[in-house]
Amino acid sequence: MRVTVRSRFKPSVPAVLLAALTGCASRPDLWSSGQWVDLTHSFSAETVYWPTATPFRLEPVFVGTTEKGFHYEAYQFQAAEHGGTHLDASNHFSAHGLAVDRIPLDRLIGPAVVIDVSSKAAKNPDYRVGQDDFAAWEKSHGPIPEEVIVLLRTGYDRFWPDPVKYLGTAERGEAAVAKLHFPGLDSEAARWLAERRRIKAVGLDTASIDYGQSSHFEAHRILSEKRIPIFENVARLGELPTTGATVAALPMKIEGGSGAPLRIIAWVPGKNR
Repeated sequence: MRVTVRSRFKPSVPAVLLAALTGCASRPDLWSSGQWVDLTHSFSAETVYWPTATPFRLEPVFVGTTEKGFHYEAYQFQAAEHGGTHLDASNHFSAHGLAVDRIPLDRLIGPAVVIDVSSKAAKNPDYRVGQDDFAAWEKSHGPIPEEVIVLLRTGYDRFWPDPVKYLGTAERGEAAVAKLHFPGLDSEAARWLAERRRIKAVGLDTASIDYGQSSHFEAHRILSEKRIPIFENVARLGELPTTGATVAALPMKIEGGSGAPLRIIAWVPGKNR
């Protein structure tokens, strides 16, 4: 979903808040025109979850006309923390990590860079984004700036919500985990990002920051030890420019949670990209 905003008036309150959080308050032109891009998959019965996780369920409490004559709707939902577009808090894989409700907001909002490996991932479902990919990106665009959100585009969001194409299998249960095939981040590249670049967070458009066949989840562990939040199952990264977008990724604030459903959006400035 894209919402285009063109205005000759002062930036809106959300824009002003984003400007303050992202350090762009001195660039009012950045918020004068552009478009919002929704990077979130809707939650429904079709939402993709890990084979061992509880899927999303929405149950009606009441839908219809009340005895007093007005329309009323209410539902209750059930789901695992880790499924659909969601956040991995660092306590997910680190005993010293922060729970969802403890993550500072400024780690979840900021300028974004997009590393596009979709052409390579299209040829190899087990592709891992490596240091060579980051080196190639930096050769074209310069060093990854400090305090950015790094987004890895594999192109796999085009398969959503088909579990066979997106995950490698539609089977459920523990035995299905060994049949998972989708791209992720190489462990050494994760270490390079965590130790050599000062980033706010990292996200991608697959079910896990570790590729489907991983059994030790090294990328998760490396990033979590550095308290770097992870965004998974992100949508529509192909609609973002390589640089210049600003991302806001706000999870459900679950006290003590290791993850949470995430609403992630991006502001892309300018009338054209």
